[in-house]
Amino acid sequence: MRVVCAPTLILISVTICCSLTEKLSNGSSPNIIIMLMDDMGWGDLGVLGQPSKETPNLDAMAAQGILLTNFYTANPLCSPSRAALLTGRLPVRNGFYTTNAHARNAYTPQEIVGGISKDEILLPEMLKKNGYISKIVGKWHLGHRPQYLPLEHGFDEWFGSPNCHFGPYNSSVRPNIPVYNNSEMIGRYFEDFKIDLRTGESNLTRMYLMEGLDFIRRQTEAKQPFFLYWAADATHSPVYASKSFLGKSQRGRYGDAVMELDYSVGQILSLLQKLGIEKNTFVFFTSDNGAALMSGPQESGSNGPFLCGKETTFEGGMREPAIAWWPGHIKGGAVSLQPANVMDLFTTSLALAGISPPDDRTLDGLDLTPVLLNGSHQLDNRPIFFYRGNEMMAVRLGQYKAHYWTWSNSLEELKEGINFCPGQEVPGVTTHDQKEHTLQPLIFHLGRDPGEKYPLSVLSKEYEEVLRSVSAVVQQHQKTLVPGMPQLNMCDLAVMNWSPPGCEKLGKCLKPPTSAPWKCNWPH
Repeated sequence: MRVVCAPTLILISVTICCSLTEKLSNGSSPNIIIMLMDDMGWGDLGVLGQPSKETPNLDAMAAQGILLTNFYTANPLCSPSRAALLTGRLPVRNGFYTTNAHARNAYTPQEIVGGISKDEILLPEMLKKNGYISKIVGKWHLGHRPQYLPLEHGFDEWFGSPNCHFGPYNSSVRPNIPVYNNSEMIGRYFEDFKIDLRTGESNLTRMYLMEGLDFIRRQTEAKQPFFLYWAADATHSPVYASKSFLGKSQRGRYGDAVMELDYSVGQILSLLQKLGIEKNTFVFFTSDNGAALMSGPQESGSNGPFLCGKETTFEGGMREPAIAWWPGHIKGGAVSLQPANVMDLFTTSLALAGISPPDDRTLDGLDLTPVLLNGSHQLDNRPIFFYRGNEMMAVRLGQYKAHYWTWSNSLEELKEGINFCPGQEVPGVTTHDQKEHTLQPLIFHLGRDPGEKYPLSVLSKEYEEVLRSVSAVVQQHQKTLVPGMPQLNMCDLAVMNWSPPGCEKLGKCLKPPTSAPWKCNWPH
């Protein structure tokens, strides 16, 4: 196995980034659209083998662009992965993790006290340097208190919600989640923005589509470069779709949601072409983590051939569908085996915009433009780290993945019916206690064994050679890692969405309880 050492890899990525930044800065800055789905699995797209073939627009997007089959999220849960995308940094660096217990997934429910740190630089803040106007449509999930909201961190516009669309709630115990237009709430889920839990009907995806289309039109008319972060969440339980899509899919309600999202992607790409800006607009489609198999089969997707799903650091939890589309720049019908992740979108977007990345912090994202535009193989051996909370669980290098820790979820949760790996138990791999393998990692060849079922024999020469290479990468990573201040440790019922900005105008302010903070309990 050919391995590039970490210092050499960093030098290569910096050199590529600088040369491309200089080159692209001489031309016009392309518009950037990142479409981030919620709990959509690798196996949910027809182009990736879903047998119902119900994603014609995404399949066409892949045929016209490039399909990245080895693309990963930075964490198997929503909030940390979104923080990683927008900062270009691992959650353990940007603070979106917890130290309340070992290797626990944490996110931003209503009672969370923290959010994205003011010390982090988000992608829209950087893009402002070249005059970009930025909008987020959909789910934010980086903190719901006023100081953490999108317009405080570089976005110019927002239509969506700070939290998941859970509910409905009794307002005296827990408030329903607010929906924002820019800096003020305009209503709440289940009260003003309906989600019918019985039928699955909701017009939210249609609203998100209209908001995205309107933003594109306005910025095009203004001749303004734009960044659209389109973060629709219909595939997160409770899944929903508008009336015209309900009952259409062979896959049930989850499939209905996927079909509407696929339609929406098609409408966005079609508008770019109608406006004549498709050759000046880079579009990237992916998901925040693997399909939530614990919600299946009615409300979860497919992770294809991969092991387990959301919440785990097995392939099913972190390998994502990914398509890049940019007519005239990206060769259509290409398939890239390049290992890549959501943090690369930060650095890649900056390169496309002709902006140098911040040099006062460690970035984990690499510039993918050589791969996307030129089919370069220079980054083939870059490592992919798999974190769960404060622990590095695994690392991928080339075709090999080494597990230093394994854990699905506890036996107690399993007995309660919470199963992250339904029908996929692999003895010694999908362990129900936190099993350490630091001295003798479990190593899989993902080309021969994408389902992580057959670890290499520790007595084989192949294992010995791979371990030597992987160990050097892990040692370098751990030696230089400086964890950020954890933002997801404290909870308090008093900080929930009782009185969001704008509630006075609507008569929807609620009285909070007395503050009584506690350390959040993260069971898995």
